This record gives sequence, C-alpha cells and structure tokens, in this order.
Amino acid sequence: MKSLKIVSIASEVDPYSKTGGLADVARALPKSLHRLGHEVIIITPLYGRAIDKDKHNLERIYSDVKLRLDKKNEVKVSYYRAELLLGLKVYFIRNDKYFSRYKKIYGSSHENARFYLFDVAALKLISLLKFKADVIHCHDWQAGLIPYLKKHRFRKSQTLAKAVTVFTIHNLTFQLGTNWWEVPLKYKDKGIKALPLFSNPKIEYINFAKRAILWADIINTVSETYAEEIIKKKFGQDLHRILINRRHKLFGVVNGIDYYDYNPKTDKGLKKNYTVENVHRKIVNKRYLQKLYKLPVNDGLPLIGLTSRITEQKGFDLILDILPTVLLRDVQVIILGTGEKPYIKKLNQITKKYPNKFVFVPSHEENQKRETLVYAGADLFLLPSRFEPCGINQLIGFRYGCVPVVRTTGGLSDTVINFDPQDSPGNGFTFKNYDSKELLVAITRALETYKYKDIWKGIIHRGMRSSFSWELPATKYLQLYKKAKKFKK
Repeated sequence: MKSLKIVSIASEVDPYSKTGGLADVARALPKSLHRLGHEVIIITPLYGRAIDKDKHNLERIYSDVKLRLDKKNEVKVSYYRAELLLGLKVYFIRNDKYFSRYKKIYGSSHENARFYLFDVAALKLISLLKFKADVIHCHDWQAGLIPYLKKHRFRKSQTLAKAVTVFTIHNLTFQLGTNWWEVPLKYKDKGIKALPLFSNPKIEYINFAKRAILWADIINTVSETYAEEIIKKKFGQDLHRILINRRHKLFGVVNGIDYYDYNPKTDKGLKKNYTVENVHRKIVNKRYLQKLYKLPVNDGLPLIGLTSRITEQKGFDLILDILPTVLLRDVQVIILGTGEKPYIKKLNQITKKYPNKFVFVPSHEENQKRETLVYAGADLFLLPSRFEPCGINQLIGFRYGCVPVVRTTGGLSDTVINFDPQDSPGNGFTFKNYDSKELLVAITRALETYKYKDIWKGIIHRGMRSSFSWELPATKYLQLYKKAKKFKK
C-alpha cells in the first residue's frame, strides 16, 4: 500500500490529556501508523489548565485565526504544535473561553458548543496546513460532526476533497455533551437537518455520534463483538436502527496496547523487571505492593488488583455484592481509582472492616502512577463489565502476567479465553450473565486454580505470549481506510 496522509482527531491524547482509554488509542494508533511509513498528524484541543505548554514544548504556529461558524457567529482560535515522536506532529487548538475555563477537560454545560468549535477548527487547520489528507479519522462523539461538516460547510475545499472520513465508536453511551436519554423527544436530532446557530441553545441537543454514523464513509467500533452488540436494542443506546441500516459500513477492530509503554522488561515503575522467561521475578513486585499499601507480606496469598473507573459500567455493583464474601477467604484485594460516590462510600466502609485484607485508594493520580505496578504485583484482576466496547485492562494484564476474571461482553469476549481444566487451555476466567453469583463462581474457580502452581503458571504464560500490540490493529485500520475509499466512490 502506498504511503497515506492521515489526520487523527480526538478530544484527548496521552500524554497531553487523558481521562480514559480514548487517550491511549489516540496516541498509540497514530504512532503505529507512523512506524508503518504513513504521514500522520494528530489534532486535539489545548486545555490550558490541564496541559503544560512548556513541559511539552508547544510552539504557536497560527494566532487569532477567525472562524466563521455561521452567519451570526465568529470565534478566534490559535494553533500550537508539538512532536509526539520524531516526524509525528500533534496540533492543538486554543481558545481559552471554550477549552481552558476548568481544570477538568470535560463537564461544561456547553459541551456541544465546545466540540462544535473544535470540529470546525480542526477542518480549518487541515486547510491552513494544506495537508491533502487521504483519511480523516474521527474518534468518538467529540469529533463526530467532522464527517457532516466536511460534506456540507467544507464541501468546496480542495484540500479536503479526496479525504475519506472514518468514525470510531469507543463507547456508544456517549453521543453528545449531555446524556442522550435526557434530550426531550421534540429536540432529538435526526442527523440530517442543518445545524442551528452556534449561539442557539438547541446546539446542545445535536447528536454528534448520530451525525457521524450517518455521514462518515465508514464506521468502526473497538472490537468485533461490540460491533455486533450495538445493532441490538439492548446495547444500541437508541441508535441500533440507524446502525442496522449502516451495517454494511460497520466494522470492528480490537484495540491494542503500546508494547513500548507497557513492557515489564523495561518498566521503570516496577520494583523488579521481568519477562515471560523469568516471570518468577514477579513475586518481588507483589511483596513491594503489599508493603506499599501496608498489607501483610505473604507470597502464598492470592492478590487481586484493580485499577479502574469506579462505575456501574465497570461492574462495581457486582463487585460490591460479592466483595465481603471474597474477603472471607485467604485473599488480599487492592483497588485504585475514582468514580461514582455511592460506590466509593461503600468501598471505604469495606476498607475499615478488612484493614489487613483490603485496600482502596480513591485517587486518579495514584491510579496513573501505580497502574503497571498493580498488574505486576497482583495475581489476578477483575473486569465484570456491564458492557465493554474493547477494554485494555485485560491486555495490560496479559502483558504483565496478571490473570483476568471478566464477563464475556464486547472486547472481553474477543480477547479472554476461559480456562477449563477439561478442554480449554485458556488465558483467563470468564462468566456470561451480568450476575454477582456468576462473578463469585468465576472468582472461586480462579482462586482454586491458583493453588495449582504449574497450571497457574501455564495460564500466565499463555497470556504473556499472546500478542496484543498495535501492529495488527494498525494493519486492519489501513484495510478499513481502503474500504472507505470504495464506499466514498
């Protein structure tokens, strides 16, 4: 395949801004495409109170560029540039009123207006750079207006003319700046009418994800199973009918993880580095983790670790149902993360009841700092998600020899193979229904299997030897880009 010119557009990109897995993908996929010889640029907002311009060596390239949003509204933006790695440029869109009023990157009451501006500014930047893209890759709802805008407001642009648009659904729950189910029926966006004025409050009801699904040349989700799930009413978040109609343009590509960043052989956050060949060294990290969080140091006790958002989607109602029962066994549990207050309150209560068995650290900073240490020190981790478009926790777990216990949904179905001593040499433990009793049974199976060290070592080895780098997903995305060109014709 000839070298392509690719634009990747996302609302967050690690290491500049991050709230979840989107930032990981928005960094790692362009890096992989770049390494495969393609010319890639990344566009993201400059969150002035969250991104340190000096730390990341941002340079301003365009100042006070006027954007005509509609007949009555004009906004000025500035553009900055940095290098993620040699030859891979990241461009930032600055407007302090819309992107720097708060330290958190999301949560404004005018989210749609913010990302409407972002999408227009992104297309304007591509034109300013005269970057004649072959592909404009839009990640999640925040970039969802771009396929529509390209075919309407920017339809006469020669710079954008040959580009195909690809829309990746990372999580269909998020479709616009407010919850889609809270939008009054009379204001629900059908996705085909002209956009309201930028200053019109109705802009907050525009469904960015729906517009992307209707207007993008190709659509994909972050796993094959999730692509099948979202055409059903149960998972389709009110967009299943549209997705059924667009099924011929809907594909699934399982995410990878960056094997340069997630590498137990070189990870500086570990007490002891290791590989699959000397995985016995993992025990040093377990002891260190136990000491760090003031748990009794005991090599023989199974240690369950979680680094996760504390939400219903991640299955924390199930976890809280069974956690007291699990803690009656000879086991230790460490949970790092932030999220929904009712769950956090209950986790804090359990901490007081089981101080020598259970640790909960409600800190986003601690989660990021200690993430890989938890995988390196823990024996197994839980991901009993209600739904999981892809999930990267299980992939990181495999890389670090931490055995997953998951529910078979979305990307978890595509990556975790259930261990069965009779007929399945799996790489983890799974359960089917969203039910706390089934989760408890899966954990019990894992804890009983843990007693048989040779069998457990085999499960660890199968996980660590599996390949979930970005090399294969990047190749699949190149195939999608090729299909998108055919659909565009």
